[in-house]
Amino acid sequence: FTGIIEGLGTIKSLTPMAGGLRMAIKADFPIEKIGLGDSVAVSGTCLTSVGFKNQIIEVDVAPETLSRTTLGHAKVGARVNLEQALRFGDRLGGHLVSGHIDGIGVIKAKQPAANAIIFGFEVPEGLSRYIVEKGSVAIDGISLTVNACDRKSFEVSIIPHTAKVTTLGHRNVGDRVNIETDMIGKYVERFTRPFEKTETKENGQSSVNASFLAETGFM
Repeated sequence: FTGIIEGLGTIKSLTPMAGGLRMAIKADFPIEKIGLGDSVAVSGTCLTSVGFKNQIIEVDVAPETLSRTTLGHAKVGARVNLEQALRFGDRLGGHLVSGHIDGIGVIKAKQPAANAIIFGFEVPEGLSRYIVEKGSVAIDGISLTVNACDRKSFEVSIIPHTAKVTTLGHRNVGDRVNIETDMIGKYVERFTRPFEKTETKENGQSSVNASFLAETGFM
């Protein structure tokens, strides 16, 4: 996905299924035919289509997804952001978004600033470590640029167009949102983690530092 929302949809039904549920969503906009097994991002969450007819998309939501995303509190009539999967050769207007939600954030501030709206989000420290100033973040599937951040929060600016065509325009302080951080930082951390476990000094401290990373080609 790219984080460029194609349009909104409305949850029409929620059917419990063995710990998970089947969700039916009606798209507000003309949408290309989605086949069985195709991926679609629902408020940033990558789900698999199990049916599509008359603008209604059916997707199955697993227990893990319900526990890790805002879809666990979804209600009939709720509005969601929709994006079909990226095709090779399409323009990448936002940034690379996997649809694999890292966690949930809470809106802590919402205030106008000239022609924009400044949103402030509170996130767990486990997520904030991957959020950097002027870096990319996906909020409910929307590709946005981080204005500022600290250990527990970050801010973004929403232009009028984004507020109009996505669910963020209807969000208020206290609302919960899906957060997906930029995947690059997570992979870099994972690739260097084996060194932390195997390469240690005699005093038990990690030998991984800026010099070591430079010598081994990571910097």
